[in-house]
Amino acid sequence: MRDPQSAEPGETSSRPVIIPEEQRHLFREVLRLFEDDHIPFAVAGAFALHAHTGISRDTKDLDIFLTSENTGPAMRSLERRGFTCEVCDPVWLFKVRRDGFFVDLITGMSNAVFVVDDSWIERARPADVLGVRTRVLGADELLLSKLFVTRRERFDGADIAHIVYGTRGQLHWQYLLSAVGEHWEVLFWALVLFRYCYPAQTHFVPLKVWCELIGRYQQAVTNPEPDTRFRGSLIDEKMFAIDVNEWELDNLVDEFRQRRLQTVHEQKKSA
Repeated sequence: MRDPQSAEPGETSSRPVIIPEEQRHLFREVLRLFEDDHIPFAVAGAFALHAHTGISRDTKDLDIFLTSENTGPAMRSLERRGFTCEVCDPVWLFKVRRDGFFVDLITGMSNAVFVVDDSWIERARPADVLGVRTRVLGADELLLSKLFVTRRERFDGADIAHIVYGTRGQLHWQYLLSAVGEHWEVLFWALVLFRYCYPAQTHFVPLKVWCELIGRYQQAVTNPEPDTRFRGSLIDEKMFAIDVNEWELDNLVDEFRQRRLQTVHEQKKSA
């Protein structure tokens, strides 16, 4: 086996990633600030992936998951300490920067299929991140956060496979099935990829889960519903743009996002 220390940039590896001290200092400051101000959050991204799989990944920013209701208090706390805060997309993304370094505040997925709620934060697990005792996103929620990262330029299917493998399948499977709801085929797709990569570890996904998903799929392809709407835009707006713009198929991502924006607007009015 090759020494992981010799792995090339971009390869998955357990080798420690060197984060510049200025960047580490800023990340620690943000984490301590949120802890001190009692802002509920969970660290996601590369730090959560490492906690659940052992994979180290170079990261230029710190991903923090929190509910949309808590973005206001979080940004006010950061602005008081000299950070610049920007609403990049009220559906899911707020950026914080100072001294050339970035922190992403994330409230859900860009297609608005999954939204961070209090349970995501409550289910987070204790962890040490850059010397700060805090919490990282739970394995189940980390998996959910990656299900729709399915673009040409970035595909997180390997991360999901590594989460299942790294946890030895010790996931809350009924919770996952309930959370994905009508989008269960995307979970099935990810698990088929896991099974292809790790056939000897098929049992990491309980047989009951395999049977349920295979049964659903068999029922769906045996008895297709002709009125079922086109869902490609939820996978990637750009790759499936022709379907929406020229072939006049459904634009579900726009509908999902508009509903989410309406909810965010109502939350602000009632705050």
